[in-house]
Amino acid sequence: MTSLGIGTLRWGLLMLLLPTWLATQAHAADAPPPPSSAGAPAAATPAPADAPAAGAAAAPVPLPSGGAPAGGPPADAPGAPPAAAAAAGGADSGAYTVRLRSLEKNVNELKEQIFRTKARLNLLKETVLGGVIGASRAVIHHKNEMGSSFRLIKAAFALDGVQIAAKSEGGLADMQEFDVYNGAIQPGSHTLSVSLQYQGNGFGVFSYLKGYKFNVKSSHTFVAGESKSTNITVVGYEKGNITTQLSDKPAIDFRVNVMSAGESGAAAAAKK
Repeated sequence: MTSLGIGTLRWGLLMLLLPTWLATQAHAADAPPPPSSAGAPAAATPAPADAPAAGAAAAPVPLPSGGAPAGGPPADAPGAPPAAAAAAGGADSGAYTVRLRSLEKNVNELKEQIFRTKARLNLLKETVLGGVIGASRAVIHHKNEMGSSFRLIKAAFALDGVQIAAKSEGGLADMQEFDVYNGAIQPGSHTLSVSLQYQGNGFGVFSYLKGYKFNVKSSHTFVAGESKSTNITVVGYEKGNITTQLSDKPAIDFRVNVMSAGESGAAAAAKK
């Protein structure tokens, strides 16, 4: 075959294949782009300009001054429950009231102790002055003249508001007489106060009397003269008669005898 025949054949084939190639190109242009391969990395999306770097560490968030976590409300936040604050205030107020009452009680007890101490000092001063200046004396004696229905269980004696003797139980009911005070006092007016307590006494059908207690109080004012001895006998006795109520029977009597200091000394010596 000559070169002219070969060239003509190539040109004929080209003309035959040209329409097919053009159709293929047109179809490829209209078709959607093929999906990316599974192994190909996706295109990176550009990060915003003000975003932190992916590998950079987050900056630490400062804690509140109280040490509470940043997410929790502060201790003094306005939104704190008012009920808790009110309960705390009530507890503080109650504790303050209890402490105030305890302090007031202690102050009252201290005042009472000071008053008693002052009264004792005054009595001591009167005793010393009386012994040095006037040589007046007071001899106080107790005598029990109560019947068998009463048993003396307590006895207290005070001179010018100062307790000078007190007895309770310990065979007091069996003591018919006992000395209360024997010493110097300042000349002048004085007041002797006595408080006695009795317990009912009975046997058989009258044993119920043991459940009763009877209190009797009385006072007597006397004048101590200079160089004189005032002897006072405090007598507990039953007053009234058989129709008198049992609670009205206990009574106190003061029997006073004034003598010179010499006579008092002689009487005391004779009694011993």
